[in-house]
Amino acid sequence: MEDINKKILLVEDDPNFGTVLKDYLMMNDYDVVHAKNGMEGFEKFKKDDYDLCILDVMMPYKDGFTLAKEIREKNADVPIIFLTAKAMKEDVLRGYKVGADDYLNKPFDSEVLLMKIKVIINRKSTDSVTDSKQFEFEIGDFHLNSKLRFLKYKGDAPEKLSPKEGELLRLLALHENDLMPRELALTKIWRDDNYFTSRSMDVYIAKLRKYLKVDPNVEILNIHGEGFRLVVNQNE
Repeated sequence: MEDINKKILLVEDDPNFGTVLKDYLMMNDYDVVHAKNGMEGFEKFKKDDYDLCILDVMMPYKDGFTLAKEIREKNADVPIIFLTAKAMKEDVLRGYKVGADDYLNKPFDSEVLLMKIKVIINRKSTDSVTDSKQFEFEIGDFHLNSKLRFLKYKGDAPEKLSPKEGELLRLLALHENDLMPRELALTKIWRDDNYFTSRSMDVYIAKLRKYLKVDPNVEILNIHGEGFRLVVNQNE
């Protein structure tokens, strides 16, 4: 659950379009700072922390590519979306080379931009969770060592998990009592997000449920169309 609005730096030199886009994003619960050229954009970037940057490519004083390069030198991880009126292949490739996460050609559908923003921000936040080095977890009365792939219930002999079982349960444990997005597990473990890998993951979820069913306080819920939630009820 998001406690605060995500902060976006919008760098767009067209004052009318920039104002309309800023107002639209703020109507959709984003905190937006608008800069009117690349130089002003970099000054604003240096003074604050942002969850995402939206940069126009063609701007006076400093273009979007130069600005993105400077932003990347200060912050290698902040997501960047380019807005461009030119759909030139060379420009698109250049944008990705300086670290763009995505591209939108003007004019664009504002709902498509919203979806891209949501997906990119969610991906970054889940990446930071899954990049955690934690490999030992207490899950109700279970102890999981995902490095050794042992799942132990109370005094019972430990179960040896398969590599995919161990990594899947680790991801669920990292998101304990919260949503673990389906696409996150598919891209992190199966390296692909399609119908067949999705069905494969459902099989592994069923296997994990079988292991965990001995503890009535632990269950894996299916959140329809979104993913799974490892629910651990605290013993009173």
